[in-house]
Amino acid sequence: MSFQWLQMRISEEQDRRRRESEILERLPRALQEVHQNLQICVEAYRKSFGEEAADLQLMRSRIQIVVREEAEGQWQQHSAVNVIIVPEIPGFRIERGGDALLVEVGMLPSDRVFYRDRELDQYLNMDELTKRILDRAFFPKLRE
Repeated sequence: MSFQWLQMRISEEQDRRRRESEILERLPRALQEVHQNLQICVEAYRKSFGEEAADLQLMRSRIQIVVREEAEGQWQQHSAVNVIIVPEIPGFRIERGGDALLVEVGMLPSDRVFYRDRELDQYLNMDELTKRILDRAFFPKLRE
């Protein structure tokens, strides 16, 4: 005997697993896209405050940003941000000074992705995402 509800649920689960697999496969490229956009921001920051003011590194499953200030003729680190792939979400965990932000990554048509702040249940464009990653690290003394 075939149960209609069971066939529907099997189909739903197959679709969910397919989407999840596509997202997990896409996460490294999404991280590279975020890195490219952060690179633009870091370059603008460096032009304004000096070449040593910030560093950006892309590793296999993370991006690390180190921000420095010049004090007494020496550059000293004053903040760091890590953007880490978290397959369980699937998405990124943004670690900034003991604070963590979870950003879900999902698929859109044409191999595009979306970003969603899980805590606020809010979709983010790239401008908002880069701001959430860098703003407190670059400008800790300015209000949001």
